[in-house]
Amino acid sequence: MLNRPPCVWSFLLCLLATLAGSTAKGQTPTTALQHQLSRIDIGVSGVGEFNRDSSGTVTVNAQPTPLTLSPGNTLGALVTVRYTKAPLVGLEINYGYARYTQNFNTIGGVQQNASEYTLGYVAHTPTLFGVHPFVAGGGGAMVFRPTPRGGLGLQSQVRGAFYYAVGAETTVLSPHFGVRAQLRQVFFTAPDFYANYLSIEKHTSTIQPGIGVFFRF
Repeated sequence: MLNRPPCVWSFLLCLLATLAGSTAKGQTPTTALQHQLSRIDIGVSGVGEFNRDSSGTVTVNAQPTPLTLSPGNTLGALVTVRYTKAPLVGLEINYGYARYTQNFNTIGGVQQNASEYTLGYVAHTPTLFGVHPFVAGGGGAMVFRPTPRGGLGLQSQVRGAFYYAVGAETTVLSPHFGVRAQLRQVFFTAPDFYANYLSIEKHTSTIQPGIGVFFRF
C-alpha cells in the first residue's frame, strides 16, 4: 500500500527550474521571472465520471466464481497546472478527485475516494476563431481509498494509469483568464483493494467530459 501520492509535483518543479535556467540567460531576474510566469496557467474544471464495467473469474473456497465490477458514475473535479514553452511543447500535471462506489456482485458496494495524479505532454494547434484547440497525454497513478464507513474495511490501493485528452480553450475576454472544455479518458486496472476474492486484473477506464476556467499569470 502506498501512503503518499506519486512525486509528480517535485518532478515538474525540477523540470520547470531547468527550463527557466535555459531561457533566463541574458535577461534580468525580474524579466526572466515574468517571462516564465507568463507560460504557466492553473485550471480548475468540473468533470463527469463515467466508469466502465469489468468482469472476470475469481476463486472463492476453491471454486471459480464469476465476478462483475460495476462502478458508479458521478461528478468530480480536476486541477491542472500547465507550462507551455511553445504551441507544440508543453507539460501539465493533473490532480483529479471523485467519490463513487465500486459495486461488486459478490460483496456489494465499496464506497471510495478516487484520486488521479498524472504528468503529461500538451500541444496546442493554431487559434481558430478565438478558440485554441489542444491535445494532451501522459501517465501516473490512480489511488483508490475506501471510506471509513462505506469501504467494508478494505485497504487503499494504487494503480498505474495513463490518459489522453482533447479540448479547446479561449482567452477572448482577458489574456489572464480563460474557459477550457475537454474530453479525457483515463485507463487503469480495475481495483481489488488487495483482496484475492476481488482480483480480476482487468483493464478498465473512466471517460471524463469537463468544463472549467483557468488563470494565466
